[in-house]
Amino acid sequence: MDIQEYISSGILELYVYGALTEAESREVSKALKEHPEIRKEVEEIEDALQRLSASAAPAYNAEAVLASIRQKLEQKEEPKVIEIERDKETNWVSYIGWAATVLLLVGLFFVFEDKNDLREQLNAERAKTARMEQQIADARDNADKAEELLAVLRDKNVSKVPLQGQNVAPEAYAAVYWNKEEKKAYIDAKELPEPPRGKVYQVWSLKLEPLTPTSIGLLDEFSLDDNKIFTLENANESQAFGITLEPEGGSDSPTMDQLYVLGAVAAP
Repeated sequence: MDIQEYISSGILELYVYGALTEAESREVSKALKEHPEIRKEVEEIEDALQRLSASAAPAYNAEAVLASIRQKLEQKEEPKVIEIERDKETNWVSYIGWAATVLLLVGLFFVFEDKNDLREQLNAERAKTARMEQQIADARDNADKAEELLAVLRDKNVSKVPLQGQNVAPEAYAAVYWNKEEKKAYIDAKELPEPPRGKVYQVWSLKLEPLTPTSIGLLDEFSLDDNKIFTLENANESQAFGITLEPEGGSDSPTMDQLYVLGAVAAP
């Protein structure tokens, strides 16, 4: 059973007001025993109705009314007069009863409306909290990445390979931080332009004699990565690195007229 959906259906208010069938009332009674949340909701509705009834009903002193009737009986001898007074009293009480019922129904309407407004506010607050939790998680993730990058930059086994812009993009720049022992290459692509739609940057490890390119991976989801730091596996004996712009999914060999940046590994 979806508890929140059951509570929002309005069946509990009808149960408190006595407007359900016998079978429906048994079903709600069973739910009250099995689910504390539903029992608490019913208690809140009953409490609201009691407060509403107390504020809507007129002050009524039963003992005072009886004393008044006795006094009139003692003063009047004709039964007809007594009967008229009783009819008036009865009609007055009847009208008050109907008025109280109307006020109760109106009050129920506003109670339902208020509960719906509160539920909407609660849902909005929950969504806001979820967004804040996600922002906190993202911040922590970014902090972890920054700490990892600092560790990479300070590692004595890491070699930095600057990649300079080529003819297709002279202003472009990237850097490879290569940890040969761990066989990992960290690509800093912050200075590369956004790739066009349907295109992706592909990173190549190069042997120079003879020129032999080997793909070590793609810079996927480039536009979604704020830091533009990508980690790729590189088990090659690289002498240089290059980055080309390729069709989405990458290519088997580099498109040389789309070579954006290129740089050689410094001799040890």
